[in-house]
Amino acid sequence: MLNFRARSSVSKALAPVGGALHRIGVSPNAITVVGTIGTVASAALLIGTGRFLVAVFVITFFVLFDLLDGAVARAGGTASNFGAVLDSTLDRVADASIFAALIWWFAGPAPGSTRMDLILAALLALVLGQLIPYVRARAEALDIDASTGIAERAERLTLVLVGIGLAGLGLAVALPVALWILVALGVITVGQRLNAVRRAAPLSPAAEAARESPSGLS
Repeated sequence: MLNFRARSSVSKALAPVGGALHRIGVSPNAITVVGTIGTVASAALLIGTGRFLVAVFVITFFVLFDLLDGAVARAGGTASNFGAVLDSTLDRVADASIFAALIWWFAGPAPGSTRMDLILAALLALVLGQLIPYVRARAEALDIDASTGIAERAERLTLVLVGIGLAGLGLAVALPVALWILVALGVITVGQRLNAVRRAAPLSPAAEAARESPSGLS
């Protein structure tokens, strides 16, 4: 939902930038790689050291590269299957780095500072964040549309970055709340996508024959 609306509006705004970058020879795949490296480095160096507010601004900047690479590809007509797979793969790396950095921070260097509840929440959010696109990819390999779901990537990133930013402003409770909401939404989204596959998947020949047989007849 938010993913589609945000991409639609931001893509239009980035179209002139994409055209300019294409004209000077910038590759969309290079933008994808730079954006991922920037996100991973920002997560490790800023979230991992507790500089949450700065981290939100820097990571948001690099996350926008995920839209900019598409703008460059469209401007030059250079979209490719490799670029799509690279983009999707590195999205998973970037997302995981945010939660991995949170886990590192929650582990805490000082004795007694470890927050096991928040480590668990961040770990579950990380796993679910990888599982949601996996279900969609497996479904699409079977020619089934499983793009439904209450929490796509844009929603998940927005929620975790808002929680991190509010924690950076001193509202510490915002981050645990955001993480547990993410876990709940992740479970719901996985369920929605699996249900979409179940409803769309064709029955086996035996099951189809049984369904079409008149009731009570062998």
